[in-house]
Amino acid sequence: MLSAPGFPLARAAAVRRLALAVVLALAPLGGAEKAPAWRSLFDGRTLTGWAQSGFEGEGAVKVESPFRGGPGAIILEKGTTLSGVTWTKGADLPRLNYEVELEAMKLEGEDFFCGLTFPVGASACSFIVGGWGGMVVGLSSVDHFDASDNETSTGMEFKDNRWYRIRVRVTEKKIEAWIDDKPMVDLDTTGRKISLRWGEIDKSLPLGVAAFMTRAALREIRIRRL
Repeated sequence: MLSAPGFPLARAAAVRRLALAVVLALAPLGGAEKAPAWRSLFDGRTLTGWAQSGFEGEGAVKVESPFRGGPGAIILEKGTTLSGVTWTKGADLPRLNYEVELEAMKLEGEDFFCGLTFPVGASACSFIVGGWGGMVVGLSSVDHFDASDNETSTGMEFKDNRWYRIRVRVTEKKIEAWIDDKPMVDLDTTGRKISLRWGEIDKSLPLGVAAFMTRAALREIRIRRL
């Protein structure tokens, strides 16, 4: 007689333990933050949203789709100085707490094949990939010093006809940059003067990609808020 009343209690306790185990197992899934969604800025077929930057002596800009059997790419033809494309919908862009990335390929030339200009609060900056003869990587400008002359400057060898994934993150106190997931820039911007290099690069505002005396291809251009 004593065991009968105990059976439902034991069973209820077992059910409660099972329910608790399920809740604990699912808790990490339910509590995980959803990653911010990327927004594509290039449809792979047209220059919708982009315009030729208008540099003096620039090379032509076109879309080649498919490009070498893969997704479509924007081709920057070699100019006497800069060639590039500029995003025309600046009002839609974040200025802080975002990431922008693209893939870039050097097709021909000896200087930078990707000068990515991007907003930094009320100012802007460029991430230079392969400048000053083909190897310099860094930000232009920091405290009025170019990518070749400030603490973000580093060297990297780049091969022709190879895609490089380039990513820049801008937050309230930092600018970070990666090439193929390798950290290249980690700059604390507190108290620093962030600006564009003097000259025509301001035609890349608010967001643009330029190449200097180099033929380049660009694809997979996208942005996300953080």
